[in-house]
Amino acid sequence: MDWHGKTVGYAITGSHCTFAEVMPQIQRFMDGGAKVVPIVSASVLNTDTRFGTSENWLKQLKEITGNDIISTIVDAEPLGPSKLLDVLTIAPCTGNTTSKLANAMTDSPVLMAAKSQMRNGRPLVLAISTNDGLGLNAANIAKLLVTKNIYFVPFGQDNPQGKPNSLVAQMDLIPEACYAALQGNQLQPMIIERFHSA
Repeated sequence: MDWHGKTVGYAITGSHCTFAEVMPQIQRFMDGGAKVVPIVSASVLNTDTRFGTSENWLKQLKEITGNDIISTIVDAEPLGPSKLLDVLTIAPCTGNTTSKLANAMTDSPVLMAAKSQMRNGRPLVLAISTNDGLGLNAANIAKLLVTKNIYFVPFGQDNPQGKPNSLVAQMDLIPEACYAALQGNQLQPMIIERFHSA
C-alpha cells in the first residue's frame, strides 16, 4: 500500500492489552510513506498497567511517528477546520469510546478528532476492543455500522468460552481497512473468526 501524500490520524484509547499489537501497525503506515498524527485518550496519557507504563507507550508513539501527540480536546479541535486527516483510525477503540461515539458525545481528544473527521465527510475506521461488544455495546456498534463514512477493522470473538460478549478487531488489518475506507469500501469479511477455541 502506497501511503505517500496521505495523512493518517491514529487515535489510541485505553484497551491497554492491545497496545503491543497496534504499535507495529503505526510503523506500517510510516513505512508506506504516510504522515501519522498520533492522538490519545486520557487513559492512555495517564494510566500505567501491567502491560506497560503510559510514559513508555507515549515515548514509542512519538518515536514511531516523529510527531507531537494530541492529548487534549483543545489540540484536537483544529483537525476539523484544517481538514488535515485523510483517514482517521481509532485503534484500539474501547467500548467506552464506541458508546460515546454512537451517542454523539465529545468529551475526549479522540472523540473530538472523530467528530471533526465526520464533519468533513472523511473516513473514520474503528478497531474495536470491548468486553461487551455482544452485550450492551452491541446496540452502539450496530448504530455505527450503518453510519456514513464509518468503517470497521474486521473483528470477531477473541475468547468465546471465557468472555462470550467480547469482540476484538484483527489489529494487523488496520492499514488494509484504512486503505479500503479511503476508496469508500468496507474491508471484507468484516466479521471473522479471530481465534479458535480450545
